[in-house]
Amino acid sequence: MTASRHGWEPDRLLPGYEARTLRGWLPQAPATVTRAVAAGGRDPVLTLVRPVQAPDAPRGVVVHLHGYNDYFFAPHLADAFRDAGWAFLALDARRAGRSWRPGDVPHYQGDLREQASDLTRAVAAARRTWPGLPVVVHGHSTGGLVTALWAHAHRGRGRPDAVVLDSPFLSVERSWVRPLQDGALRPLARRVPLAVVASAPSRYAARLAERWDFDTSLKRPDGVPVRAGWLAAVRAGQLRVARGLALGIPVLVARSSRSGADVADGTDLDGVDTVLDVATIAALAPRLGADVREVVVEGGVHDLALSLDAPRAAYLTAVTDFLGTVRR
Repeated sequence: MTASRHGWEPDRLLPGYEARTLRGWLPQAPATVTRAVAAGGRDPVLTLVRPVQAPDAPRGVVVHLHGYNDYFFAPHLADAFRDAGWAFLALDARRAGRSWRPGDVPHYQGDLREQASDLTRAVAAARRTWPGLPVVVHGHSTGGLVTALWAHAHRGRGRPDAVVLDSPFLSVERSWVRPLQDGALRPLARRVPLAVVASAPSRYAARLAERWDFDTSLKRPDGVPVRAGWLAAVRAGQLRVARGLALGIPVLVARSSRSGADVADGTDLDGVDTVLDVATIAALAPRLGADVREVVVEGGVHDLALSLDAPRAAYLTAVTDFLGTVRR
């Protein structure tokens, strides 16, 4: 497909890629939170990103959703899927990455249905472009939490054929953010949704910047402040997962073998998850559905696709093997 057709233009960040910006939907609630973050009342946007060259006869399409303080910048991920015969479409969700606009609060959503609605648009675009093919959503961290909740909500019409969750943010327990108690957080989020409840540099992002090429204004080593409204939305989603979801599709949950502290003098920053507690991921993963498969990557970091060579290869092999089992 040519880069200028149907709103697609050459991507400004990755050579050999094209991007399309779409207007985002706003959920009905909570309206006060939505207004609080919309710069001058402007509607949010989302951005779809894809390689110019796709497989001639793809077996299916993978839709990728990033995490917090993140955006799509990893062409090797798309390359791995292409080599396995799958087309690829990445989503930079509202107020993140290519979709951030001056005045936006970076990565903020006061209701996880905001980002979920962006995912709905991305999956619909994938189905229009590659009709009749299986669609698998690959969600990382907070994007993994949103993906799980979205797939549960779409277990009837519009559901994906499978999901892959890369270190999903299923709980705040022993995670990168130290939350208020829910009883104190919820009223604070209603009153002052943009109140900062946690803020710290990300040694994890700083370490990745030493090995990977990305825009540090879009994935910030100095971190992105955690705001009350965002954290309350995340906690509501995590509590829903804890009660149990009913994903009637194959689910692959991948995590590192170990967790560690996100500190500057950490001795193993390149071989553990310094963002989330992997034991909590393991405990909560079975609550996602009836067909949950687990991959444990020895030496993996929080984003398994950005690990060192051997664990990254192990992760990508596990995912592409899983894709080989997916049927429409």
